[in-house]
Amino acid sequence: MRWPWHRAVCTTACPQPRLLPSASEGIRFEAVFTITWRPRWRAHHSAEEIVRTHVHAVAAQTAAQLDPADLPTAQDAVNAVLATPRPHRDQHYRLLTAQASLRLSSEAKELIAQRQADENRIQRLHFLKTHLYDHPDLVVLDRLERHAPGALHDEHVAELQRLSRLIKSCDRWWSPLLQQWEQLGQGFKDAEKQQQAMLALLDSLKALNGGSPPPNTGLFEPGQQHSPLKEAHP
Repeated sequence: MRWPWHRAVCTTACPQPRLLPSASEGIRFEAVFTITWRPRWRAHHSAEEIVRTHVHAVAAQTAAQLDPADLPTAQDAVNAVLATPRPHRDQHYRLLTAQASLRLSSEAKELIAQRQADENRIQRLHFLKTHLYDHPDLVVLDRLERHAPGALHDEHVAELQRLSRLIKSCDRWWSPLLQQWEQLGQGFKDAEKQQQAMLALLDSLKALNGGSPPPNTGLFEPGQQHSPLKEAHP
């Protein structure tokens, strides 16, 4: 209902999108506002721009806390704030309703996608670092998981199986031995003496097993080209 002393209601739509900050650095929302307002009898000739400025400031304060990756939620949050009655009284106008339509530029979308890919990669690296530290054989499973079934050649699969056996044997036999060797070798500055210390421990291990390395380690099988000793100290 319009009283005789009320001026006609005006509807303002922004001719160009206005930029709003977001919670992500370097990314801004593009906002198009639709504003319904009533000018007062002694309204300034630029009252429409004053209305736009006020609505933009209210929306910007809220948008600065929102994640641009979830655009629908951000738009709902901004409109919820704009729809909330506020104790704002201006001598030039009376704000009735305001609504914002948010969107992102193509550059902002690409930047969000890149950042999400980087975050997923970092999370994956943290997961692998945490679990591979205790279970290095997961390296093999990770490599298998990266390929579709049947995509790997038989030679590649055989190499992964060999690596799995080597990791398992190293974890069972050579890892404790290397730890002991590192502790004993700390007193030797010369690389040749450190190598002699390793060979002395190897001879001790053979002596405890009757003159040969422990069986079923997969380290000195016929035809095998590498051993943890050689790989640790080329």
